[in-house]
Amino acid sequence: MAGQAAGTRTSRRSSAGRCPPSTAASSSTPTAAASTSSAADPHLDALISSALSTIHRALPSPSVSVGGRLCALPDAPDGGGPDRLSCLPDALLRDIISRLPVKDAVRTAALSHRWRPVWLSAPLVLYDAHLLPAPTDDIPSRVKRADSDAAAAAVSVILAAHGGPLRCAYLACGNMDGDRARVARWLQLLAVKGVEELLLINRPPLQIDKHLPATLFSMAALTRLYLCFLRFPATAGLPRGAAFPRLRELGLCSVAMEGHADMDFILARSPELENLCFEGHMFPPLGLRLAGRSLRCVQIHYSKVKSIAVVDAPRLARLIVMNSPLKAGGSCTIKIGNAPSLHLFGYFDPVSHVLQVGSTDIKAGTLVDARAMVPAVKILALKFHFRVRNDAKMLPSFLRCFPNVERLYIHSEKVNEPTGKLNFKFWQEAGGIQCVESRVKQLVFHDFRGENSELAFLKFLVESARVLEKLVIVCADGCFGSVDEANSKVKKNLFAGKKGAGGCALLVLEGAKEKEGAPWPYDRGFDFSRVDPFEFVVPT
Repeated sequence: MAGQAAGTRTSRRSSAGRCPPSTAASSSTPTAAASTSSAADPHLDALISSALSTIHRALPSPSVSVGGRLCALPDAPDGGGPDRLSCLPDALLRDIISRLPVKDAVRTAALSHRWRPVWLSAPLVLYDAHLLPAPTDDIPSRVKRADSDAAAAAVSVILAAHGGPLRCAYLACGNMDGDRARVARWLQLLAVKGVEELLLINRPPLQIDKHLPATLFSMAALTRLYLCFLRFPATAGLPRGAAFPRLRELGLCSVAMEGHADMDFILARSPELENLCFEGHMFPPLGLRLAGRSLRCVQIHYSKVKSIAVVDAPRLARLIVMNSPLKAGGSCTIKIGNAPSLHLFGYFDPVSHVLQVGSTDIKAGTLVDARAMVPAVKILALKFHFRVRNDAKMLPSFLRCFPNVERLYIHSEKVNEPTGKLNFKFWQEAGGIQCVESRVKQLVFHDFRGENSELAFLKFLVESARVLEKLVIVCADGCFGSVDEANSKVKKNLFAGKKGAGGCALLVLEGAKEKEGAPWPYDRGFDFSRVDPFEFVVPT
């Protein structure tokens, strides 16, 4: 049987780093931008295309691929070799078919009478991009209307004909506002046939003023769900039984919601939810209350968020926030309550974020006691303006909240108008910081420009950190003529004195140019086999 075999599940990865803000919409009302036909607004169409591109490259890929080839033993020279595949038991044949792209899976039904019922009962992986004239594993940036309609018609036929179960369905090639009745029928069939993984992406022209059907909550077998450019089902008035009993991973990408009530409903009705991600959320600004006994990782990327309150999340190990402020001068309050397992936290930005631990607001000069500490955090990442005096005053108080940090990541933010000189004496007068003195083993300093304020802080840290083993300095692009020049400047300023940390390994690297639109891949944070998703990979 000539066909295409499945590849392993992968994600659209990019170099680790920060991604630019998603520009899904800029209207002042929740649905004004989304409900405007992009065909009539070229500027909006460009904004949506940019957001689609960013989100698409970060979404998980389907578990089958059109790239692999299925190898089989050659026939006998006389052409009369035995049909070895048909001799296999049905259970093994179903497993083989479930690893094929849907076109090839359907074609097996033409081999013989025996193969037709095998396909109809094999766990199905349905990805509509595999139904296009030029099948692809990537979510296509553009799809012709005729191809989109043909793929949607094929999806309807396959869902109606196949008896289930459905391992996963990735529907990413059509405008889901164009035929709401068809989408509602798809969701009914997916629910009946026990879909386990579902990804729904809406495409321009977007008119997401109507909610997805509440049928979504009848998918009892669902373990993974990603929604993009859609309006979440209205949760008010849903029956008590509406729930995601097996959902473990949820991604909401530019999804319109009815405020915090919808998220409270999801968390309350998803008892096994471990991974939660927001990308490009615009309206209304989120007020998140994280209360879930199973939550392990929450990622919030470039979304309008007014507050994040970790209320009761005993298993929460990672809180990753890459957030744009609500408005110029606005901020997001991050409140850390019951989070005894919080191991990783970043990227804190004193310009965009306000930190509250327990009932203590962390400000410059705050006296931090045990009630205002998060002792479980071992990996901490932050953005910092080393030439802004008010930010600098905040840093010691902030670091004292995390007494056991072992890996510290700092991104030095560029400031055009300095507001004060931060020299070595400034940091000395700030007093001792427990994690710096006795815990930090590795510091990775990104976007180093060689400024005196940066060097003053690094000198203070090197001379204070008694257990520092590794210092990695990644230079900002274009700030040095060569790595040797940067390396010489660092050694001269940090390691020339008697107090230099002799046991600390120094690595100075040239910063790679950020790829335009490079997204943070969601699976990087969700992958717990990766001890440190912020870990800096030395370029080769």
